[in-house]
Amino acid sequence: MSNPPPKNAVVLVSGGMDSAVVLAMAREQGFTAFALSVDYGQRHASELQAAERVANALGARAHKTVHVDLRSIGGSALTADIDVPDHGGAGIPVTYVPARNTIMLSVALGWAEVLGACDIFCGVNAVDYSGYPDCRPEFIAAFERLANLATKAAVEGARLRVHAPLIAMSKADIVAEGMRLGVDFAATVSCYNADDEGHACRHCDACRLRADGFSAAGVPDPTRYR
Repeated sequence: MSNPPPKNAVVLVSGGMDSAVVLAMAREQGFTAFALSVDYGQRHASELQAAERVANALGARAHKTVHVDLRSIGGSALTADIDVPDHGGAGIPVTYVPARNTIMLSVALGWAEVLGACDIFCGVNAVDYSGYPDCRPEFIAAFERLANLATKAAVEGARLRVHAPLIAMSKADIVAEGMRLGVDFAATVSCYNADDEGHACRHCDACRLRADGFSAAGVPDPTRYR
């Protein structure tokens, strides 16, 4: 009996806790994971270094970093000279990066076509999050429809799927799932304002949501703070 062909998937890996859990979930589901990170001109490189650690630790077949210069258009505290606020405040916060998830998923879609992969995984979450419009279920569903209209693979009969397994999970649930899967959260960097060594600021939205998740899950917070 011949072995079934491998199930290839592209997994977006930012270096943060959510994408690390998603990579572990994809591997548990039997996918051969190709980790993709995007250097988009974010404030610090420590999250990209974390992405490399996470990809290696969680068994990605390969890890690719693609460069997209979103700093050239700015418009966000993560890509322009705008201070990262201690709290997100009302409305969509200034840490929202215009079109970031659309661009990242598009790059992932291109690599998936090259690999012959029908599955893309991303770590967006619409429960404990900062209110970004491109983290909502409607966005993921719309992008999947686009993927199945815009690609040679889909026109020739492949069904492309965009998986967002964390989208309806609380941060505490994500922590618990990561612990079950053996994710080393200490190796991840979630902070919007981390230093060059990946030490977190403790004050930004990402730090607050992360710390609250560990507290609610009853798990000691392994984050390295400065």
